Amino acid sequence: MTPERVSFRGGNMKVAVIIATVGRPVEAGRWVQHCADQTLTPSELVYSIARASDLPDDFADPSARVITGRGGLTTQRNAGMAALTTNPDIIAFFDDDYVPSRYCLEGIVRAFTEQPDLVAVSGLLLADGINSAGISYADARKMVDDFDQRHRWQTPSFEPLAGAYGCNMAYRASALSGEQFDERLPLYGWQEDVDFSRRVARPEQIMTSNLFTGVHQGAKGGRTSGRKLGYSQVANIAYLMRKGSMPVGKGLLNLTRNMLANHLKALRPEPWVDRKGRVEGNWLAIADVLKRKDKPERILEM
Repeated sequence: MTPERVSFRGGNMKVAVIIATVGRPVEAGRWVQHCADQTLTPSELVYSIARASDLPDDFADPSARVITGRGGLTTQRNAGMAALTTNPDIIAFFDDDYVPSRYCLEGIVRAFTEQPDLVAVSGLLLADGINSAGISYADARKMVDDFDQRHRWQTPSFEPLAGAYGCNMAYRASALSGEQFDERLPLYGWQEDVDFSRRVARPEQIMTSNLFTGVHQGAKGGRTSGRKLGYSQVANIAYLMRKGSMPVGKGLLNLTRNMLANHLKALRPEPWVDRKGRVEGNWLAIADVLKRKDKPERILEM
């Protein structure tokens, strides 16, 4: 891809896009068109996959690079960073089921230009289907298209974040200094986004901004099983609190909220959530924590 230089302050910055994907070939395949529609063309689009079936059959697009390696969100994102060749100023990570505004990448550059000390940024979401049955692509596309049709650049706003939101987060490449996502957080990598952003940036350098947006579909295909996710909801947080990348107070609050939600909703579970499995995983992890045998990697043995 040859970057398109749009006319605005900071418009010569290069943005690389990394999509780490497993089990969602349809959603992942759409990112070639998402990038082609941007007002600022990315310097490169890298797909980091675990197997050929993670992309559509016979996928071959010269505008994208595909690397194949071990599965797991943190491992795949690290492989994506290692594969970058354009020496970008900004590295953007998106979930495969995130549908961006066509002004998304330009807005990310504007955010880093407006805030010279900014290291990590997530955008505002038009909608997020993660806590529902999910948002269809048709509905997400309509929301984004409607937004783009009436788009105008707003007065920039920035609000502090406890940690970047992994479905749409971008980093100033010069601040990463060889840091990697923690591969001890396997599979879905619960809380890997918070851990990474808090390790590479001071709290005041992690923000959310109104300068870029999109819709997170919250697709349910390709997710970790309920039992494994329930274990991660406890074990990953315990690990990050010990590690120091998650404050103890925030970690305990996060853990308590998740466990309460799982137990209460298990009485009338949502069709798209395995609450019983999450509850079982929560208590397996609690038992391991009490015995000091908890480790995030245990879900690989389940």
